[in-house]
Amino acid sequence: MMPRSRVQVVRAAPFAVASFLVLLLAGCDSTSPGAAKAAPAVPEVGVVTVAASNLPLQTELPGRTSAFRKAEVRPQVSGIIQQRLFTEGAEIKAGTALYQIDPASYKAAVSSAQAELARAQAALAAADAREKRYQNLVAIKAISQQDYDDTLASRNQARAAVAVAKAALESASINLKYTRVLAPIDGVISKSAVTEGALVNAGQADVLADILQLDPIYVDVSQSADELLQLRRQMKHGQVVAVDSAKVRLILEDGSLYEHEGSLQFAEVGVNESTGTVTLRAQFPNPDRLLLPGMFVRAQVEEGVRNNAILVAQRGVTRDRTGSATAMVVSQEGIVEQRQLITGRAVGDQWLVLDGLAEGDQVIVEGLQKVKPGVPVKAVPAADSNSAGE
Repeated sequence: MMPRSRVQVVRAAPFAVASFLVLLLAGCDSTSPGAAKAAPAVPEVGVVTVAASNLPLQTELPGRTSAFRKAEVRPQVSGIIQQRLFTEGAEIKAGTALYQIDPASYKAAVSSAQAELARAQAALAAADAREKRYQNLVAIKAISQQDYDDTLASRNQARAAVAVAKAALESASINLKYTRVLAPIDGVISKSAVTEGALVNAGQADVLADILQLDPIYVDVSQSADELLQLRRQMKHGQVVAVDSAKVRLILEDGSLYEHEGSLQFAEVGVNESTGTVTLRAQFPNPDRLLLPGMFVRAQVEEGVRNNAILVAQRGVTRDRTGSATAMVVSQEGIVEQRQLITGRAVGDQWLVLDGLAEGDQVIVEGLQKVKPGVPVKAVPAADSNSAGE
């Protein structure tokens, strides 16, 4: 008969073997490929491919309109205004009578000058006759040479008196003509500063009225001397090609675009010492008189054409702690690189890049928050890459 303790051990053996097999299988399952940890996915970013093109350079500058011509009407003789001969605010032509100054005293001066001329001419006729007689007498020794010389001098004095009288008559006639104040240029006349009965004086400082020629019209704008200097340096080095006839567009005070295009006339030869700006003058057609002198406008001026310009979307450019521009670029190996950029002016929603990018570079504009330099990424065209790369 088998002992009791041995029987219990033999009966317990199958249970222990089963437990060992379960643990062994569990260990094998934990090391299976399906249970292994999944590798991290490569982030996907939207990029734009940099392309170079010839870029027309435009700058928007503040300015004001001014009349093409302005004439200040002043009296050239003194007297009382008898009549105003124009309608205020009307279009007038050069030579149009504007004011009539009392001409009475000037008519009398003309009459006096005419009488003085007649007397001088009569004295000259007598002197001429005397000189001819004395010329014959001196030839036969009937009078002395001294008598003839005195007669000849008197004749010459009479001729001079006639010339003086003629000049006096001409001066009196001019003053009489000036009693009728005429428009010196074509244009629109302002309101009158005087009324009938007012006393005016020759050469007075106060104007009687202004005449403004508004078609065409000037627009004077101010540009920073520093910007102008940079532009001229770029032209000198061939980076920017000058435009033969620079075009200018106007943005009016209400934000609308003026329908007529203007042309740049000249740049001032000096820099304003108080503002550090240079004045540019453009000329615009103004057939409808929409532009009036003194209006504030913004002018879009064509400065030139930059060859092989590189533009990049502003949302793809960030600033570091020092304020320098940077961009994230996907290399040919699919690795993110950080580039230091030198940017120029803003062109719409893009930056003009002067250095740091080359044609064909892929600039990240979408998904920047998911990447950092040195990590691999999957580059796909950005949603608006076509417009961003232009």
